[in-house]
This record gives sequence, C-alpha cells and structure tokens, in this order.
Amino acid sequence: MIKIKRVYDTPSEEDGERILVDRLWPRGVTREKARVVSWLKDLGPGTELRKWFGHDPLRWEEFRKRYERELQEPDKRAILRGLAEKSRGGVVTLVFGAKDELHNNAMVLKHLIDAIAGRAA
Repeated sequence: MIKIKRVYDTPSEEDGERILVDRLWPRGVTREKARVVSWLKDLGPGTELRKWFGHDPLRWEEFRKRYERELQEPDKRAILRGLAEKSRGGVVTLVFGAKDELHNNAMVLKHLIDAIAGRAA
C-alpha cells in the first residue's frame, strides 16, 4: 500500500516505511524527527518545473503532465517499479513538504506507483 503524508505531520506506526520524495530537504525538520528511512530526491520534480509550478493549483494539470514526462526516464522508472514492489509487501508512505495536500509531486508519484502495482489509484 502507498500512502502520502506531509513531512511536518507526526509520524505514526501505520506509516510503514517513510520515504521523502522532494528534491529539497524540508526546512526545520531533522531526519530523526521526520523518521525518514530514505530520501529519493531524484524522484522530485526538476528545478525548472518545480519553480514554474510554484504550487499554483491552476497549473496543476500541466504540472502533472510535465512531471509524468520527467518520470519516464529509465532510472526513475526503475525506482518507481521498486517502490511498487515494496508496497506490495507492506505500507510505504511518500513524505513531502508542500502545504497543499492535493496538488504536490507525491500525489503524482502515488498515482504512478499504484498503476505500476496494478492497483486503482
């Protein structure tokens, strides 16, 4: 199972393996406080795309399309397949720093990983 959660929210046992998926480390949070097992910064949107999007909900659909194109790179697809496999055996929580819980890169990643794993997103 894939979950998503803000890095600033309190970690819980139900989170399973917590993986940060932002390119930049979130401000004011230590690895210990976040209980992040790994940081997959290469899965975060590229700098140009991240700055263009600026978490503007009006740019969400275009951001999602551009970001999905970025994630077609073979190295990134391999990481996504690995996360899909890992999620079949337990809970994986994709942790992100954005304030907007509906319009962020973790939402796109969850959708893609669920599709790879053969689950409805």
